[in-house]
Amino acid sequence: MERFTWDCGNRRLCPKRIPLIMGILNVTPDSFSDGGRWNSVDAAVRHAQQLAEEGADIIDVGGESTRPGAARVEEEEELRRTIPVIRELASALSVPLSIDTTRSRVARQAVEAGAVIVNDISGLTFDPDIVEVCRDSQVGVCLMHLIGTPQTMQNNPQYDDVVHDVTDWLKRRVDACEQQGIEPDRICVDPGIGFGKTARHNVELLNAAGTMQQELGRPLLVGHSRKRFLAHLLGRPVDERTAGTTGISVALAEQGVSVLRVHDVGTVRDALVAWSAVQHGLPSEDAVQAESANGA
Repeated sequence: MERFTWDCGNRRLCPKRIPLIMGILNVTPDSFSDGGRWNSVDAAVRHAQQLAEEGADIIDVGGESTRPGAARVEEEEELRRTIPVIRELASALSVPLSIDTTRSRVARQAVEAGAVIVNDISGLTFDPDIVEVCRDSQVGVCLMHLIGTPQTMQNNPQYDDVVHDVTDWLKRRVDACEQQGIEPDRICVDPGIGFGKTARHNVELLNAAGTMQQELGRPLLVGHSRKRFLAHLLGRPVDERTAGTTGISVALAEQGVSVLRVHDVGTVRDALVAWSAVQHGLPSEDAVQAESANGA
């Protein structure tokens, strides 16, 4: 199974025995799962430190909720929420930082503050100037698929073949970004679980995740954590979806998916380490030390 590297500024990220884990840090009052819990700088920094201690390989900072139907926030408010947090984390942690935004100005200031990844739910399409920011700063980029906007995306989403359609869209976005000067080694792709998809669409995409990654030739990032489709599968409210999230994480690891974006970093990492030991045997002491040093 091919392993894909992801160049992010001066960092090269490479999953080894288990996928890279991107810890979610929402500095918002209204995110679907943890809104309002980390929306002060001190609280956000403490939570990010906890995520890093639990084994997060990347911390993803978001200042605007993109749950279905969420209203947009003003750009100045998004900057106020995110930039002080990223600036503090850049000096406090060695873990690579990601900014979850669709706005070029937010992306630029986040990179200046220390972020090395721009994670854009629109695949760099909502704000055309964000392509230039990513190209010139040499950061890693994550291109996600969605239909419409967070305000409209769940209004009866339809596909001819969801796996083919999403893969084709991502392929076209990768090609477009390359043509605009973003090197392919800096691009990661995301099928957009929960973004313009029904529960059935999400499960079909998750089932095909490994195949999509190989076809696209880039690392695949999957953000399935605590999402609404798990209510359809499990009948559980949002605060009881950790087990479902973890089960899907193991299934994705078995397919060789490169990056998992989750809330419950420690739980997911422990499950993946245990799964890897059963699947592949215990790593040598040298391998453990090397992976620890690489943060992978």
